[in-house]
Amino acid sequence: MIRTIRDATADDLSGIAALYGREVLNGTATFELEPPGQDEMARRFAAVKRHDLPWLVAEIDGAFAGYAYASPFRPRPAYRYGVEGSIYVEETARGHGVGRALLETLIERARARGLRHVIGAISDSETSAASIALHRALGFRDAGVYRQVGWKFDRWLDVTLMQLDLSPGGAPPEAPGLDLTGGLA
Repeated sequence: MIRTIRDATADDLSGIAALYGREVLNGTATFELEPPGQDEMARRFAAVKRHDLPWLVAEIDGAFAGYAYASPFRPRPAYRYGVEGSIYVEETARGHGVGRALLETLIERARARGLRHVIGAISDSETSAASIALHRALGFRDAGVYRQVGWKFDRWLDVTLMQLDLSPGGAPPEAPGLDLTGGLA
């Protein structure tokens, strides 16, 4: 088994949209209710790239196995040093270190970008215990729980928040952070 982590390209969007669409329809790792099409995924991909943030693809033996990306944590300028990581792994690729490899690479890229925090927002799902354990193993600490904030499949869902501090000493930033001007209303 050869596992590869690489930067995503536009050619990956069909696999990304298909994996995400299955999670939207059948899972609770996302709170979307209707799967976005490939055009919408292309718009999201472009938005991540505009911030010079990573969007990664994992392959096992050359086959698409999952993806991960970092997006701005919040739209206000004071949050410019924090990103939220999102990871989706094909069901057949779970248990093969794909999620770990994706998250480790996201962390490395965020650190290289001069960012300060990586946030994980892990919703109640069949894989949430494994995701929480993975985040803890990579140094994330519990930051709280949003209780019953999502309603999907006729039930309330919690979201566990986890945070990795990339500069725990609290030194002032040495990079400009993300350009978050013109954020949401």
